[in-house]
Amino acid sequence: MTEDGGEKPLKKIAEAFNDLATTVNSQDSDLKVAPFSHACSLVSPLFGCLGIAFKFAGIDYVAKVNDLVEASNSITTLQVLIDQDIQAKTVRKQGSHTRNLLKVKRGLDMVKVLFEQIIATEGNSLKDAASNSYTQVFAPYHGWAIRKAVGAGMYALPSRPQLMKKLNEDEDSARIQMQSYITSSDAVIGYIDKLFLSKELGIDW
Repeated sequence: MTEDGGEKPLKKIAEAFNDLATTVNSQDSDLKVAPFSHACSLVSPLFGCLGIAFKFAGIDYVAKVNDLVEASNSITTLQVLIDQDIQAKTVRKQGSHTRNLLKVKRGLDMVKVLFEQIIATEGNSLKDAASNSYTQVFAPYHGWAIRKAVGAGMYALPSRPQLMKKLNEDEDSARIQMQSYITSSDAVIGYIDKLFLSKELGIDW
């Protein structure tokens, strides 16, 4: 049992992203900000489970998700959210909803790559899986000081069994939920990328 009385965060994440993937795969409906930001908030505890290496990424991710949760009170869809920033000419401005959406999407991508790496590797260490996912997704956008701090933090990662215990899963159940998230988040990340590219905003900033 975990300290929170048997919560299964991975299962909640997998189910929420399955719902989002169903929406984006149905072609005729835009992704609404409210369910998207709620699903993203379920991912937040994962950064905490990874310890100090992902502390900065976690704090940044949570702040950006909170902004989108707040935005969902007045903005219906991700498309409308981006369009409003385009009209206000604030797309790339620090703190804009669109910029925050891009950062949140990057957090989802990092978790997806991390899960892929965990499934693909054996042994008790998470160092390779965590290093590879960080290098692939976040490192190109982080300055030297942050990259160095993350590198140092990699030595304080939990072991694989420790992570499973924190998530209240065993290897088999975790693998099923992780694979489910990989598949569904791929559809959601692809949808957001297409949204940015269709408005000629680019995704590498």
